[in-house]
Amino acid sequence: MLILTILLDGIAYGMVLFIISVGLTVTMGLMRVVNLAHGSFAMLGGYLSSVMIRHYDAPFIGGALIAALVCGALGGLAELTVYRPLYRKGELAQVLLTFGMIFISIASMTLIFGTTPIAESMPKWLEGLVDLGFRTYPTYRLFLIVVGALLALGLYFIIERSLFGARLRASVDDPGMARALGINVNLLFTLTFIGGCALAGFGGAIGAGILPIEPFYALRYLVLFLVVVVIGGLGSFRGSLAAALAVGLIETTGKYLLPQLGSFLLWLIVFGLLLWRPYGLLPPKSAS
Repeated sequence: MLILTILLDGIAYGMVLFIISVGLTVTMGLMRVVNLAHGSFAMLGGYLSSVMIRHYDAPFIGGALIAALVCGALGGLAELTVYRPLYRKGELAQVLLTFGMIFISIASMTLIFGTTPIAESMPKWLEGLVDLGFRTYPTYRLFLIVVGALLALGLYFIIERSLFGARLRASVDDPGMARALGINVNLLFTLTFIGGCALAGFGGAIGAGILPIEPFYALRYLVLFLVVVVIGGLGSFRGSLAAALAVGLIETTGKYLLPQLGSFLLWLIVFGLLLWRPYGLLPPKSAS
């Protein structure tokens, strides 16, 4: 029974990491943009969703979707005004600017909401338990597993099987040729950035029960998001999903069985995985 509980908890945790990190996988792996401020959009999504639910009586899903739309819009604006001038400046300039954006977001959220983590805004239908036969299990965590699986399926068809995904990969590999073929590369990059930021906002909103929202959120979980991207393989959608689930299961197992060594166990395994598979678990064909 304990093994099944660890498995479910690890998958639920991994799905939250996946929803937030998959946008970073796209921007870092496909668009070649080092966006360390990605977690700021997830944090903003959590705060916006809480405000919509508590002060405007928005439903839980509605609040999360509104947060995703706002984060996507802000991400598109940031791509046009901040990120686009950095595309040809190199990784160091991108790292410095986006890391600075983290501290701006921390200061802004502290000023507006204070330093105390916001309380979970769970609806009653997510507060109960579901009888799984072998035990009862929190409805909220099952909800995260289902939503994560549905998003993974939808993103797979968009990124791997659609014309949009093919055009995006072509624009990254050879933007000059893509433009010659009539592809609007700038618009494609902006839409992709909007989608990644919207996913981060949505993940931050629905995942607040596992990753609590507070002003240092973007900095506290930055390494976890980067681990998912790097361990999975830069630009690999399937790798991002596999890495997120692996991180969720490893950390959850450590907390249950080795509570004093849980975090150490995760980083030890990450270190070993990077030595064994330096390009990630499921790297793109061009990197393997």
